[in-house]
Amino acid sequence: MIEIDTRIHDRYSIELKVGFVTRKKLRMNDFSLAMWFFVPGSLDINRATYPKDMFYQDVKSNIRLITPVFLLREIVEGPALPLRNIREAFIQMASNPTRTLISEYEYQIKMFAAIVKSALRDELAHIKQNRIGSDTEILCDGFIRNAGKICDEYVGLRTIINAPTVPEGVMRMYLSGDEFICDITCKHILELIEWLRGRKLDELAGKATALYRRIGKHMRQLGYPEIRKDDRLHNRIFIHRFSILKKYIESDLYLRAPKRRDGVIVEQLYFSIAAGLAMLFATVVSFAFQKKFGSLTLPLFIALIISYMLKDRIKELMRYYFAHRVGSKYFDNKAKIIHKDTELGWLKEGVDFIEPEKVPADVMTLRNSSHLTEVESSNVTAEKIILYRKSVHIDRDKLQANSEYSFSGINDIIRLNVTNFIKKMDDPSVLMRTLDDDGSIQTVDCDRDYYLNLVLQYQYDNTAEFKRFRIDLSRDGIKSIEEVR
Repeated sequence: MIEIDTRIHDRYSIELKVGFVTRKKLRMNDFSLAMWFFVPGSLDINRATYPKDMFYQDVKSNIRLITPVFLLREIVEGPALPLRNIREAFIQMASNPTRTLISEYEYQIKMFAAIVKSALRDELAHIKQNRIGSDTEILCDGFIRNAGKICDEYVGLRTIINAPTVPEGVMRMYLSGDEFICDITCKHILELIEWLRGRKLDELAGKATALYRRIGKHMRQLGYPEIRKDDRLHNRIFIHRFSILKKYIESDLYLRAPKRRDGVIVEQLYFSIAAGLAMLFATVVSFAFQKKFGSLTLPLFIALIISYMLKDRIKELMRYYFAHRVGSKYFDNKAKIIHKDTELGWLKEGVDFIEPEKVPADVMTLRNSSHLTEVESSNVTAEKIILYRKSVHIDRDKLQANSEYSFSGINDIIRLNVTNFIKKMDDPSVLMRTLDDDGSIQTVDCDRDYYLNLVLQYQYDNTAEFKRFRIDLSRDGIKSIEEVR
């Protein structure tokens, strides 16, 4: 299964979070993803102005394991795997702080904090999407209670490692996890408070506020920074510190995928064949003229010059032909997906400009649906079409090896910077005039926007699915991303 989520990452970047979820009963899992970008012709994006290297500079891809899924109540109640794992790691490390046990202790801190972060996000989203009004109070009360329990349980672990055998640096690992859990819990509690107040659920909002203040008091006692209303310098440090903490906590989930060119050996083989065919042509011409006119004659001399001139042209034409064949069959880059020195699988990626007649009918039909204007459909061929494709292979057995947690697959977080797309846009606003009801002429400031259409075609287990998004852009950056159904 492939799960896709899109959002605006910043003013000039869109983010696609692509989840490649493996089947439990299938060891080898293969996925394919094609992204068709339909770019307005007025932006002057084409092969000459936007080569492959420039596209890959604009695209950033981070590959990470999908965080194991637990409900908040599962983290702290009953035989909770995350809490049991972290407690056992703390006890063993405190008794015998070897390098191996310290490494396991740090890993369990990171996993616990990452699981808490995902659980808070998912359950808050579920509360907001809940349509059964009578369940709202139960869901919110459970969220507040379980979030508080998680913080209390983690704080209680400190007594295990607050021992003379534990080095100061090892204690700092625990404190980093504590600070991150406090920060991320407060962030979601604030979001819940705002949501509850908007629905006049003041009693529940009061409970959430009490938890927020209790966590804040704990943070101040340990000297963790908090957001201050009128201190920009302090808040700048807080944002930087939180960003570093987030990278630290999630570092064990990220995978290495060093890229290298795909199809290099085949490409060189084809080029060698091209050189051989060109040399064969030159040799045949030389032998033919030598047989007819003899050696060391003027006709032979002229024939040799012409044959060598044509040989080089034939060689280049053959190289171009073979390069096109290799490019259509192979990808631009390939990479091994590696986690803790274990190869989990591989991925390949490629990008190219595609002519409209070569776009699959299903993709074109989806693109041509729901136009903003009637004439847009007649002008669709003026768009430039960029195809960015990925192929992913995952070995599920290796994915699950050497871990107490069950990883369902990997996330490929793709960010596309659109700075190069907006270079040739007109000003973001234009003054237009209209006649008012009283007959006066009014000047209105209107937005001038451009629309980038993105069609996703993703395939897994012989099943193909499609999604289309409309990205609203202006000279000032990205305004919105809307799914077109």
